[in-house]
Amino acid sequence: METASVLAVCRVHQLLEDESAVGITAIDKRPTEGPVKIHKLGLRGDIQADRYNHGGEDQAVYAYSQADAEFWSQALGRELPPGVFGENLRVAGIEATGAVIGERWKIGLDVELEVTSPRVPCATFQRRMDQPQWVKRFTEEGRVGTYLRVIHTGAIQAGDHIHRTFVPRHGITVGQWFSEPTPDLVEALRDAEADGEIRLQDEYHTKFDAVLRRFGR
Repeated sequence: METASVLAVCRVHQLLEDESAVGITAIDKRPTEGPVKIHKLGLRGDIQADRYNHGGEDQAVYAYSQADAEFWSQALGRELPPGVFGENLRVAGIEATGAVIGERWKIGLDVELEVTSPRVPCATFQRRMDQPQWVKRFTEEGRVGTYLRVIHTGAIQAGDHIHRTFVPRHGITVGQWFSEPTPDLVEALRDAEADGEIRLQDEYHTKFDAVLRRFGR
C-alpha cells in the first residue's frame, strides 16, 4: 500500500492577465523548494486574485491527487506537472476527490487540514488548460480535487507524510457531492453538522436549497 504523502507544495509563480472581470489570475502555481509556512488563509507567499470565488479560510488550500493528474495526462497526451491545476498540494497515496467532507489530514509535524468542498471549474481554468469545453469535460469526469481549511498551522514541504486523523461517519465524499448531490446527501450532511461532527461552509446551505428544489422537496 502506497504511503500517503505530499509530492509538491505549490504557490503562485506570477500573476497572469485574464479575460475575467478581475483581469488577472493567480492560477499559475509552481512547486517550491524547502518548507513553506501555512497559516489560516493558506501558504505564505500565495494569493488568490479573485477573492470572491476563491480563497478564504474555508478554501485556504487546494489539493489534487497524482492519480487524477495521471489520468488527465494520458487523456490529454501531455505532462501535467504539479501546480498546473492551480493546486497548492499535489498528493499521492490519498484521494483528494475521494476524501470525506470534514475528514482531517495531519501533514508533517504540525499541520492539520480539514476537507471542506470540491473545486468548481471556471472559465479561467479552461483558459489555463487551453482545452475547448474543458469546464464541461472536467465536470463530467468529476476528478475535481478538494479544498481544505487549516486547523493547525505550521510548515509543510514535499515529502511530508499525510495521515488521516479523523473521518466523519456520514461517509460522503467531495466527489459524490460534486457529481451527484441528492436530497439524501443533503439530509446526511445536515445531520452531521447538527451533531457537531462537521462544520460546513455557508455555500453548502445555498446548494442544499437548490438540490431540494430540483428534486421537488
